Amino acid sequence: MTAYMIANFGYLGLFLISFLAATLLPLGSEATVAFMAAGEFNPLGLLFIATAGNSLGALVNYLVGRWGANIVFSRFIKIDQATQEKMEKVYGRWGAPVLFFAWLPFVGDPLTVAAGVLRVNLYLFAFWVVLGKACRYYVVIAATAG
Repeated sequence: MTAYMIANFGYLGLFLISFLAATLLPLGSEATVAFMAAGEFNPLGLLFIATAGNSLGALVNYLVGRWGANIVFSRFIKIDQATQEKMEKVYGRWGAPVLFFAWLPFVGDPLTVAAGVLRVNLYLFAFWVVLGKACRYYVVIAATAG
């Protein structure tokens, strides 16, 4: 899928892969960014497009948590009281800066959904998520740019 998206859609393909990778779907965008950075693609363009797509995907998770939590959690994801208390404890202790780590595998998506459930300020959410994701892509691009 990745090779097809890059060959046929270029930056738009990167945006779509990055967007989908930030949702609860089990995808990764780092390999795509690395592959494109090693090729003829502009590193700044890659940084901007991948960060934008991945951050908007995280925003979808936030909105699911904020507006669809009751539906999602009652039908698809079972969250018990202890798990919810853990989420509240993490955000209570670290606050919105914990969202800098929204790029991490396995914990990033739940962090962004939890931010919506806990009604973290949207501007703080956006700041920390974009900063973390941009730093991650910068490292990937710097390590692989040709």
